[in-house]
Amino acid sequence: MSSAVRDEEFAAYVAATRPALWRTAFLMCGNRAQADDLVQSALLKLYVAWPRLARGDRLDGYARRIVVNSHIDEVRRPWRRETETLDGHEPSFEMTGEDHSALIRALKALPAGQRRVVVLRHYWGLSVAETASDLGISEGSVKSQCSIGLHKLETALTSDYRSEDRA
Repeated sequence: MSSAVRDEEFAAYVAATRPALWRTAFLMCGNRAQADDLVQSALLKLYVAWPRLARGDRLDGYARRIVVNSHIDEVRRPWRRETETLDGHEPSFEMTGEDHSALIRALKALPAGQRRVVVLRHYWGLSVAETASDLGISEGSVKSQCSIGLHKLETALTSDYRSEDRA
């Protein structure tokens, strides 16, 4: 495959999947600039591996895995352990602004592992096996982290709405 053809295929893939990868990164980190950095880093790694991956059927899973691993790497770096903020730049989803803000706050309150599992299972709609494969953890860990994460989200969101009802 010529480099021009490879570059055209990669550019088409990026154009189609970059928005979803960015939303995934944002849901994991809650910071617009960091989500941009995670996606850019992931796309660079994907480009390097493109010749061997372009013909495979697990390309989307591989791209998600790179984003997740990049987030894990960033979280482990000491200078990234500051409190992240949304800076008022939240992506729009199909919900009210208040609902979206409450969801993002609740997601950010989850530990990183639970947040990753919840995002892959319920935002991406991956199966337990696919999520385990993408994250490199057991299916049992996916099930337990997802269950705990969803319970924490439910508790946080329920208490958020109950406090609004009192106001």
